[in-house]
Amino acid sequence: MKPMIPMIPQKVMSKRSPAMDISRFLNHLAQYSGENTFNPWADHDENYEIEKALAIRRANLKDYLTLRIGGARILLVAEACGYQGGHFSGIAMTCERMLLDFHPAVTSAMVLGHRGNRTSRKDSPLLKPIQQEKGFNEPTDSVVWKACLEAGLSPRDFLLWNIFPFHPYKKGNLLTNRTPSEEELAAGLAYTRELLSLTGPLPLFAIGKKSENTLTAAGFTVTGLRHPANGGANIFRSQLKEALA
Repeated sequence: MKPMIPMIPQKVMSKRSPAMDISRFLNHLAQYSGENTFNPWADHDENYEIEKALAIRRANLKDYLTLRIGGARILLVAEACGYQGGHFSGIAMTCERMLLDFHPAVTSAMVLGHRGNRTSRKDSPLLKPIQQEKGFNEPTDSVVWKACLEAGLSPRDFLLWNIFPFHPYKKGNLLTNRTPSEEELAAGLAYTRELLSLTGPLPLFAIGKKSENTLTAAGFTVTGLRHPANGGANIFRSQLKEALA
């Protein structure tokens, strides 16, 4: 089954207001559908999520982008949304505990400008006790956020995204991650192009080879960074600091 991808214009009309552009972008994201893929801005699973999960995630991304479009200095693009991060928060490389002020380094004010809300169910028997209490936490998200802050960037200086902005999971198990296919990466590229049409030209930092290769093949000039997972956190931190310097 091929993914359903909406027609996305290469250039957004300049007469539109930023708020209209962001709403239009969110509508495009919500139109995507793919096999074994969870769309945080269109899909809902009552086993894991509260009733208002979709509205919360859409509002989260809207507020996150509103604070950064027109002011962000760099765009960091990773591979795909993860089940412990953007799946429930609606924001790339950002987990629920950051939005709920349970994270040791990142606060909701840094991300949204206000306290956020969770979308995972506190009473879901499918969640671990710590997830029921404090929401989901994603280690890679923590590394990326902390590395950016430690490198001297303010929370609004950097914009986080995924080359495939949706959550690819293993068949039959929503709380897993899988590597997006080449077809999915190509589909996701259209959303990165549209995001850049909203922000204007920004230096691109690709987190991981999947993102780097996809962007490079599309003609973008990128700075490649080691993905923090699988022992790459220290290399990622040093590469980011060196590149920003």
